[in-house]
Amino acid sequence: MGWMDPVEYAYESRPGLDEQLIRDIAERKRESPEVLERRLNALHAFRQLPMPEWGGGGMLNQINFNDIRYYVVPSRGPAAEWGEVPIVIRSTFERLEMPLAEQTVLSGLSAQYDSEVVYHRNRAELDRQGVIFTDMDTAVREHWDLVSRYVGTVVPVDDNKFAALNSAVWSGGSFLYVPAGVHIERPLQAYFRINADRLGQFERSLIVVEEGGYAHYIDGCSAAVLSAASLHAGVIEVVVKEGARCRVTGLQNWSRSVYNLVTKRAVAHAGATMEWIDGNIGACLTMNYPSVRLAGPEAHGEVLSIGYAGRGQYQDTGAKMFHLAPATSSLVTSKSICRDGGRAGYRGVVHIEDGARQSRSFVRCDSLILDQESRSETFPTIEDGERTAQVGHEATVSRVSEDQLFYMMSRGLDEDEATSMLVAGFIEPVMRELPLACAVEINRLIALDMEAAGAVG
Repeated sequence: MGWMDPVEYAYESRPGLDEQLIRDIAERKRESPEVLERRLNALHAFRQLPMPEWGGGGMLNQINFNDIRYYVVPSRGPAAEWGEVPIVIRSTFERLEMPLAEQTVLSGLSAQYDSEVVYHRNRAELDRQGVIFTDMDTAVREHWDLVSRYVGTVVPVDDNKFAALNSAVWSGGSFLYVPAGVHIERPLQAYFRINADRLGQFERSLIVVEEGGYAHYIDGCSAAVLSAASLHAGVIEVVVKEGARCRVTGLQNWSRSVYNLVTKRAVAHAGATMEWIDGNIGACLTMNYPSVRLAGPEAHGEVLSIGYAGRGQYQDTGAKMFHLAPATSSLVTSKSICRDGGRAGYRGVVHIEDGARQSRSFVRCDSLILDQESRSETFPTIEDGERTAQVGHEATVSRVSEDQLFYMMSRGLDEDEATSMLVAGFIEPVMRELPLACAVEINRLIALDMEAAGAVG
């Protein structure tokens, strides 16, 4: 997935970040003065906030914000038919099998290329159900009364430096609104592609599922093999109302010149369920800690994640669960694999507020190390302010067993095949929870990376 397209861009901003850039973005997008003011306030917050100290292994200091281009436009406006997308860009999404996925398994598909959504289409039944699924730029222009009620309420502008940066320069992303009682049977997907060198991609996505509703949103990412570092700092905010359920599946396969620094937050009201499922495979550095604020009684949150770190990669992933009401529950399952000197870590928080009676939380972290040079770490934080709560944490770190390899090789497999089979078995408990297409994709990407690395046992 690492090829680069020879695209003639409609607009490319100069490198660097200042107030004039913010005004240019707002003007090109025909945004209201209110939206521009929000952007400018976010720019001020970005300048005031320090670099995060939570994770990153010191690699964040290598980012040069003045060397990044913050707004690169590949074409003019999202198309409603694949034939309307510029042919060079369309060929990329065809190689990624996006049109086939749209035809067979999806209720709606949005495709973003660098800074703008270039294609978006929904099945007719979404309109009949009253569902709004569109790109975020269109939502701000056409549904601002609805968007303004929720945007920034789950991820405030001053939450962290990269959330503030996103709030200042965001472009693209998805808006999904599910009315009360509506169940969307097929998943909806957005795909984000970085093609330009020294680019910052800052999509902003907002999902609202009203009472008793259900939706599954899939977020896929990839990038060309770039000659200079690029930055991805997306934000996803999710509001799950009473008795509703939302699942967000993310699969990132950025090239190893990309810093992947995302903020994913959700609030779950009474009786609601929020599920984050993540596959973190690409990027030189990933910082990804999906969070759920369990704000109503009997709300439930889950995070299932896989991190795969090869040479030159640091996958710093985890979860944050905040129990703020009685009888809330959370479950975190984290699997990480590292080889060829890669580094993978779990970093998480479980916070149980005083008064969140009879709440329950369990965290399980398993790491598999494939050689002597790789490194795996676990940094759990548990803040239990309620004596009736039940909290569990379990972590294992293991290396590939020589006995297991010998047994499998005695049955006719070579060492690489045996190691790949052991890795597949290690991640299988998470794979069974993924949509079939995502599970197949993760297994394929890991297998290809291991094959390219040669012997890994």
